[in-house]
Amino acid sequence: MGGENQASQILDSLLFPKIFRSFRMAVQPSKLIIALGMIAAISLAGWLMDLHSTVVTTPGTNKRETELNIYLTSPASPERVKSYIERYSDSKQRRGVFSTLWGLGRETFHGTLAEMFAFNVSGVLRNVTEYIGAVQWAVRFHTIYFLIFAGVTLCVVSVGGGAICRIAALQFARDEKPGIMEALRFSLKRFVSFASAPLVPAGMVIAAGACIILLGLTANIPFGLGELIAGILMPLALVGGAIIAVVLIGTVAGFNLMFPAVAYNGSDGLDAVSRSFNYVYARPWRMAFYTMASAVYGAICYIFVRFFAFLLLWSTYRGLRLGAGLDSALGLPDKITAIWPEPSFSRLLAYSTAAGSRSESAAAFLVYLFALIIVGLVVSFIISFYFSANTVIYSLLRNKVDNTPLEEIYTEPQISKPQTGQGA
Repeated sequence: MGGENQASQILDSLLFPKIFRSFRMAVQPSKLIIALGMIAAISLAGWLMDLHSTVVTTPGTNKRETELNIYLTSPASPERVKSYIERYSDSKQRRGVFSTLWGLGRETFHGTLAEMFAFNVSGVLRNVTEYIGAVQWAVRFHTIYFLIFAGVTLCVVSVGGGAICRIAALQFARDEKPGIMEALRFSLKRFVSFASAPLVPAGMVIAAGACIILLGLTANIPFGLGELIAGILMPLALVGGAIIAVVLIGTVAGFNLMFPAVAYNGSDGLDAVSRSFNYVYARPWRMAFYTMASAVYGAICYIFVRFFAFLLLWSTYRGLRLGAGLDSALGLPDKITAIWPEPSFSRLLAYSTAAGSRSESAAAFLVYLFALIIVGLVVSFIISFYFSANTVIYSLLRNKVDNTPLEEIYTEPQISKPQTGQGA
């Protein structure tokens, strides 16, 4: 008995296995519903903005080759992209920025998973770098679009992501499962904290960069004084550079902890940034290990969820085909294949182009819409797992760095109602 108790205590003292609770937390219906609402809101915003298509495409490629492809082949030569845009600027075949980034994001995501399971680190980095390059393209050549869409996305993620983190924090700390409205009320009440957390590091980098630029302006002072003053002020410029380096490293490594910090502690954006930076620099290797463990585990869980969705769609498709087999026996066209292309594991969703009549077109649209909901739930799982896993990681790091118990979490103060006295 003593040996069993000692083994149980050893297992309880190990923190990283608790990361494996993320899957059970991520498939909670309330989180999936919130994540699905986030996807719908962001997609709707992107679709509306894409009504004004601005991405130049190569004629005759069915909008598959765009200026983004040209940029990714030579990101260090923006002049090539500009010449491409000038050459095909009169072409009416254009795409939206959102649909272009979404298509590339889908390809790089699945490419990253494939390279991860092949243990090809260079392939993973190549896919990640490619999508970062796509974001740089959007910033450089579609700046206004990017700023507007980034603002909308930040607002949606602050509300939805904050709510998912709050549910995950209460579930992990106290095994409580708050409702959707309760979690949304929490995130809306602390909307400024969630939204400002990612912006604080950007403001710090901009401020430090501006100071370095101002120090560089002193080199323009005439009569040979500029160079001397710039040399004297060089230590201040190096301090600014060090601040930028520290903030960038802390942001990249600790960005995933900012929302959980607000959800767990009810703090403001500045405190969330401070905590995330502190945990990253205090336990860098532990942070890296937790992140890698959750990434690998999340990839395995995603494959399972995707297989479940594929099996659901494929069995439904085959069942409908079997039920409609009478048409084939009578020599009539197969109506199911006309309105729904057969799903596969690599391609869960496809819109039918074989529909002929109006009724078939309407049926194809409805089938596509319902299948889209299933695919949307798969994507919702990714979002839910991301926020749930990072909430668990934050709690584990907080326990190691600040020695804070895992079950400790901020709760809203209860407002007591005045009680009416009873007469004697």
